[in-house]
Amino acid sequence: MDMGHIMLIVLAWLGGYLCGSIPFGLLLGLLKGVDIRTQGSGNIGATNAGRVLGKPYGLAVFALDGLKGLMPTVLFGILLRAEGRLDAAAFLLWVAMVAACVMGHMFPVFLKFKGGKGVATSLGAVLGLYPYLTWAGLLAFGLWIVLTWASRYVSVGSIGAVIGFPVIFALLASSHDEWGTFQELWPLHAFSVALALLVIYRHRSNIRRLLAGTESRIGATAQNAGPPSPNKTDHA
Repeated sequence: MDMGHIMLIVLAWLGGYLCGSIPFGLLLGLLKGVDIRTQGSGNIGATNAGRVLGKPYGLAVFALDGLKGLMPTVLFGILLRAEGRLDAAAFLLWVAMVAACVMGHMFPVFLKFKGGKGVATSLGAVLGLYPYLTWAGLLAFGLWIVLTWASRYVSVGSIGAVIGFPVIFALLASSHDEWGTFQELWPLHAFSVALALLVIYRHRSNIRRLLAGTESRIGATAQNAGPPSPNKTDHA
């Protein structure tokens, strides 16, 4: 790998981070004349956008946050495939792009590194790592829907889905020999576990509120959620 190739990869990762840093929740709110950081839980994610601005805005933020993880990951995969056969080194480069997008959302340079929890962006990014993490991501998303619907807590769905994600991927990888050996796929296994741990860590305030019985359920309005406070930093 020559220096020009290395610079291209580094620039691609930087582009993924900057793409992940775009605060769509805040931007859509400002287009409506509302700074959602000052209402509800004070977060810029889809959940608070839906409470403050309305369900269509929440769905739009979720989709846009997903796309900012999906598009860079897909484009980077095309670049890697153009170079030849995928192996452990290529997978390591690919998951680094996924990580760049997710870290951009969690620690956006445009908002002084105070961002969200990365659920939608993580989903979009893993769907772009086709087919290896795509199917596990879709099944984990289905698990998120079931858990969220059953509990009426978005945080319960998110935590349950990321816990299930590495397990689902391990089961799928073991049944698809054409994907490669464990020695080739180990970066994907390691990444799936690391992503789950990171998202759970980012939900630590939600876990505390769930245990205390003060977590907001689906359907709560911005008024019910109360004004932002230092304890309400649950960016979705």
